[in-house]
Amino acid sequence: MAIHMQNNDIYTVSRLNSEVRMVLEQQFQRIWLQGEVSNFVAAGSGHWYFSLKDSGAQVKVAMFRQHNRMASVRPQNGQQVLIKARISVYEPRGDYQLLAELLEDAGSGALQLQFEQTKARLLQDGLLASERKRPLPAMIQRLGIITSPTGAAIRDILTVLQRRAPGMEVILYPSLVQGASAARQLCQALTTAYRRDEVDALIIGRGGGSLEDLWCFNDEALARLIAQSPVPIVSAVGHEIDVTISDLVADIRAATPSAAAELVSSDQLHLMERLHRLRRALVQAQRQLLQRFSPRLEQLSQRLQARHPARQLQQQQQRLDDVGLLLQRRMQQQLQRLQAQQQLLDQRLRLASPVRTLQQQRAQLQPLQKALSQAIRQRLQQPQQRWQLLLARLDTVSPLATLARGYSISFDAQQQVLTDASQLQPGQQVHTRLAQGSFVAEVKATTP
Repeated sequence: MAIHMQNNDIYTVSRLNSEVRMVLEQQFQRIWLQGEVSNFVAAGSGHWYFSLKDSGAQVKVAMFRQHNRMASVRPQNGQQVLIKARISVYEPRGDYQLLAELLEDAGSGALQLQFEQTKARLLQDGLLASERKRPLPAMIQRLGIITSPTGAAIRDILTVLQRRAPGMEVILYPSLVQGASAARQLCQALTTAYRRDEVDALIIGRGGGSLEDLWCFNDEALARLIAQSPVPIVSAVGHEIDVTISDLVADIRAATPSAAAELVSSDQLHLMERLHRLRRALVQAQRQLLQRFSPRLEQLSQRLQARHPARQLQQQQQRLDDVGLLLQRRMQQQLQRLQAQQQLLDQRLRLASPVRTLQQQRAQLQPLQKALSQAIRQRLQQPQQRWQLLLARLDTVSPLATLARGYSISFDAQQQVLTDASQLQPGQQVHTRLAQGSFVAEVKATTP
């Protein structure tokens, strides 16, 4: 049966995966996601690959080297983490995946997530808008301070005010600035200040500390109460790098409590008013420009990111990591096969080793050596006995034996043995040998 195509535009698999990836990346913004890490792999290229799962599902995650370098923790299997990621597709396999850009431990990350969620709700309600923020009064006669009466913040503020505005009256509304009940006490202090309506401006804050120490100033109820203040509020929480929800909602944020005291001092008021006007004008102009160009910029940015060579490079890097991991597994399998073959050959070599045969032959050789030694000794005993007999017979006819029996041998001057007295003449010297030693004698007379 012939199939007639109504549309000649036939997709390839590569084209389909590429366009699906572009659609996902353009349609979905970056998201925060929390889950448990599993199947974590750190590739040789420096990229991280793992799955993020909960009780009902899981999704693959890739975190490339340029992003995981800034991660506060190195994920471990079973660890709960919080990630900020983009949705994408790994084209070679058609796998839907997340490209992580930020990764935090779920413990500290949960506080940051709660901070961002509170900030988003306040922003949606317009409580962070610059239009609602008020400048400080031109002349502050009575200043309210909400902080701990024993902390360093109150001492710093009073020191600056004593130097810059000694005539200013200060009213302290004491409150805890750390701990579980701190946010509730801060709200009570604010309510008291609103009810009494006796100050021209308020400073709320404390000295520096950790994120947990400053967390009471991120309370949403406190932020909404600050937004209802009938007088301008200066928020001075922590150090310059610390930013809290109270800082964002207050009319003015001061980097430190001492800086807040300088802001409310009279000799800085005109400059601060001008700076605030310029700031509001600049923020408004920037907001208008952003509102005008933001949609188009976002669209172009998404298209650029989708077609940027870095995205293709990331795809290729991920594919290279897959090939590298596959090659590593194949090499391990090949090494295991070779090790098994080597063990088999070692076993066969031990079975065919000549050591056992040599041991058996050595055991057979030992009795033969003993028998040979015994035969050689028996063979030598017969010549030895015969030799001893000949020695005995030779000894019986030896002149040395005759000498040993008391006889002697005499020689003339030419060493000729003397056997007849007629061979000698009176006065002739005769050499005589005994069994032990010899002597020389002179002939006196001879007897036939």
